[in-house]
Formats: sequence, structure tokens, C-alpha cells
Amino acid sequence: METLNQKLAGIFEVDEVKEDQLLESFECWDSLTLLSIIALASKDFGKELTADQVRDSGTIKGLIQLITK
Repeated sequence: METLNQKLAGIFEVDEVKEDQLLESFECWDSLTLLSIIALASKDFGKELTADQVRDSGTIKGLIQLITK
């Protein structure tokens, strides 16, 4: 079973993600990536997120906290 970090790495099209990475620093950061994160949170965690919440989380760590809190 994939971990959240592994799933996020897949969404961001990288081998691994680090907690201090800025979301905007990823080459593929765009509206489709944003929607993929929202779908992941909903499907795997039952968490309904808005695009603003995801953007405002800022980093991988902030995103993980947002999804899992």
C-alpha cells in the first residue's frame, strides 16, 4: 500500500517529496495537479479541500497536515 508521501510524489511526478519543499517549486504545479491533490484527499481520506486551502498549505509538510488533520 502506498504512503501519502509516495502518492504525492506520483502526483508531482518526482521520485520522492521532502516536507520542506514548496508546492510551487514543482515543475508540474498547475491546476491539474491541484485537482489531483483534492481528489486524493477526498478519495483516500474523506477530506473535502478547496483549491485555496491546498495553495495556502505552501509546503509538502503543510499539505500533509491539511490532508491528515
